[in-house]
Amino acid sequence: MENDVKEGGDRRNFLIKLTSVVGGAGVAAACVPFVSSMNPTSDVLAKAETEVDLSGIPPGGVHTVAWEGKPVFVLHRTPEEIAAAQASNGVIDPEPDAKRVKKPEWLIVIGVCTHMGCVPTKEGPGWTCHCHGSQYDDSGRVVRGPAPKNLEVPPYHFESDTKIIIGKA
Repeated sequence: MENDVKEGGDRRNFLIKLTSVVGGAGVAAACVPFVSSMNPTSDVLAKAETEVDLSGIPPGGVHTVAWEGKPVFVLHRTPEEIAAAQASNGVIDPEPDAKRVKKPEWLIVIGVCTHMGCVPTKEGPGWTCHCHGSQYDDSGRVVRGPAPKNLEVPPYHFESDTKIIIGKA
């Protein structure tokens, strides 16, 4: 009879352990959808990087692309625009042109005015924000107006001479 009691206790302990393991696995399996719902969706991941083909942008031309829901200006600068940007004086937020570009002929900036978030337009040399009158030069530096800072330079890198990836430095 003592053996029967001991076997019953072993069986009970085994069933308690088995039930605990199965229950724990069930809780873990139920948590997987909740945890995976915190990961970014595929459309958000797709917007994390934007590929731009530079071959179709003529010198002096501007191409606008979307990155993270914001417009990004890609300006193919002429030698005159490069010289003017490198010699530019009187900017409100001074920053050397060489620090804002990776190749002098290409300027890549986020096209959102740093004053109130409007989208400036390309007019003559630089950009103008018609909402409040801020003006930026061909290096994206604020020249006049209420904007406190230069147009932001997004992280980007050259994949080749004719292709850049915005969103990954």
